[in-house]
Amino acid sequence: MRETPEELAELQTLLDSSLTGSTSHLRSIIDEENTLSAAELTQVLTGMCTLALSTVTAKGEPRISGVDGHFLHGMWHFATARNAAKARHLAARPAASVAHMRGENLGVFTHGTVEILNGQGGELAADWPALRTYFQDFYGEDAFDWDNEVVCYRLRPHWMAVYAPDIARLAATPAP
Repeated sequence: MRETPEELAELQTLLDSSLTGSTSHLRSIIDEENTLSAAELTQVLTGMCTLALSTVTAKGEPRISGVDGHFLHGMWHFATARNAAKARHLAARPAASVAHMRGENLGVFTHGTVEILNGQGGELAADWPALRTYFQDFYGEDAFDWDNEVVCYRLRPHWMAVYAPDIARLAATPAP
């Protein structure tokens, strides 16, 4: 767990407000009995989690693709090639949604806005050096040309819901 107490509190507020403001249909599926707290979620979402990333084309058509997701400081972080279609979509339209699912044991659904962490031309997020070190430790220092080959994002969520019908089973099942 890399979250500070303040980040955990923000995440818990987001989870609570997202569920409270959801439709009655969603609340009939996800309730306090089959969701996770912020602290539980950060303990489950460790390492790399495969995400389904949804972006939108210039024509307003949805596109979905897979990315390696890392849940750090209460937000999803991911990367793609600078010349990927999803990179063009996100540069023009930064609204995005991601889903991480582990069979019937876990579903984490997030909507938000992406920010670029390592823009070309020297624009870097303040925490990019620490995040770059994390990614290099995870993938290998020379796995990518981190300055030119990949663009890294943080999804700042405005809505997030978690479905976990059997927390004990989830905890006993190793992450893929």
